[in-house]
Amino acid sequence: MSAGTADGIVQYEPDDACPARVSLSVGLQGVLLIMGPTVLLASFAANASDRDAGYVSWTVFAALLVSGILTAAQASRIGRFGSGMSFMVSASPSYVAISVLALAEGGPAMLSSLTAAAAISYLSLSLWLPKLRKIITPLVSGTVLMLIAVTLLPASFNGMSSVPDGTAAAGGPVVGLVTLISATVLTLAARGAWRIMAPLITIGAGCAVALMFGMYDPGVIVDAPWVGLPESGYPGLEPNFGTSFWSLLPVFALVALVDGIKNIGDNVLVQQQSWRTPRVTDFRRVQGSINVTGAGLVLAGAVGSPPLCSWGTYSTALVNFTGVAARRVGYYIGAALVALALLPKLTAVLLAVPGPVAGAYLLSIVGLLFVGGIRTASQGGLDGRDAVILGVSFAVGAGVEQGTIIADLLGGVWGPLANNGVTVGAFTAVVMVWLTNLFAGRDRSRLEVELSIDCLAELDEHLTAVADRLGWNAASTERLRSVGEETLMSLLDLDESGSGDAEPRLIVAARPNKTLVELEFMAVFDEENLEDRLACLAEEAEGAAGSVDASTMTLRLLRHYTSSVQHQKYYGLDVVTVQVKGAR
Repeated sequence: MSAGTADGIVQYEPDDACPARVSLSVGLQGVLLIMGPTVLLASFAANASDRDAGYVSWTVFAALLVSGILTAAQASRIGRFGSGMSFMVSASPSYVAISVLALAEGGPAMLSSLTAAAAISYLSLSLWLPKLRKIITPLVSGTVLMLIAVTLLPASFNGMSSVPDGTAAAGGPVVGLVTLISATVLTLAARGAWRIMAPLITIGAGCAVALMFGMYDPGVIVDAPWVGLPESGYPGLEPNFGTSFWSLLPVFALVALVDGIKNIGDNVLVQQQSWRTPRVTDFRRVQGSINVTGAGLVLAGAVGSPPLCSWGTYSTALVNFTGVAARRVGYYIGAALVALALLPKLTAVLLAVPGPVAGAYLLSIVGLLFVGGIRTASQGGLDGRDAVILGVSFAVGAGVEQGTIIADLLGGVWGPLANNGVTVGAFTAVVMVWLTNLFAGRDRSRLEVELSIDCLAELDEHLTAVADRLGWNAASTERLRSVGEETLMSLLDLDESGSGDAEPRLIVAARPNKTLVELEFMAVFDEENLEDRLACLAEEAEGAAGSVDASTMTLRLLRHYTSSVQHQKYYGLDVVTVQVKGAR
């Protein structure tokens, strides 16, 4: 039952003191939402690589355990760890194909080692997020998500065609088709509580048909104990730095990087849905979320869990349906998932799901993953240049995935890596974006000074020189100089609370583009956001005019002179980007 409303109105924000009864109710709904995907995705790679039942049971136990711990950690904000929001963590479909490959090459211990090693990508992404924002763009991450969907197609169709011995061969496609139709219909038509239950209903419909064909084995459920730990199956963590490890490590690191980028988008989405009044994205929460998932990969490798990622889709669906975004819900979801890990009888219900049902369910996720990639790539709009980058990168990656021409040429250690379409396609996209930025930034000018009122004269001289190079007229030059002054004053106003005894450095980068100049101011601050303050001006304008202090006047002038203002806050760095139009 919903604890709130279904119209998207947030009744409890992340830091609100949500009553325990409401938090528990919403938390249980979140568990129903995430439990099915966690168990199925955790067991899919193990079943696809023909691992024994002991390992399958262990990997599901470990996935639920780690998912619960990380979901609770995401709700916290301890130092630079945690997003401070209800943000669910589950097994990731992005790793399924390469997990099967890792299990085939070196067994469960190899997969555990690669999972732990992949955490480097997450932690590096969090550390270098401000500097990577121009290279690891939505266009790149969208391309990679589309390629991951392509690599998962064979695994999903193989699952749909796998039927137990002694059953009709036609049973697999029939069961898979019923599952896929159920998933599609529920996705399109379900509302409210039915949408929350859609994953479990889909799996239940597929299993009901599978039972008619004799594919569903209830003996797995009967034999499972009610409470306890798996008796066997722990893979251990035994690093084997052989050829297979080094050839697969770049692929795991790349997929982890892509999942990290997806984590950024998901966290932004959850932030947008978690406040009554829209706020500008706080990238410190994003970095905290990435740090938790990165540390979670190390924990997953240590306990034998498959790789995990954060699921913004499920988190926002729960907030929209219930109206509850309180982070306390994350604690309840985490505790419930840990409890489920210790109840093998309940998880066995999902472990008994036949291959055709799991394959069809994965196929529905593949479709959503592909569409999600398209949406991600087109976030900022697709101009002709972006379309070329997306088309060429996807074509190269998909083509490599279908053949072995590059692997045959390279052979040895690098052959398997070059034969991975995700790796080659992502590398192609990154190189093309980097070259585009390089060519676009040839006229870029840069100024580095100490952030204080004394740097105003130097900043003014620098911006005047930029306008002179563009041949702007006097009015446009004056506008550019005014924007520089007002942005500097706004940054100094933000620093009134004090960020330390040492004066921060200010870096100003100017990127001319025909009749427009983009100015990027980079400095160090702690709390307030310029975009939020500018948004407040619109609300103030609706009321009666009152006294206007110097800070408010500065913001009004900044909004008047610029085409757009963006303020991104990271740990240790603030980036304010303004655009100024001019004429000759």
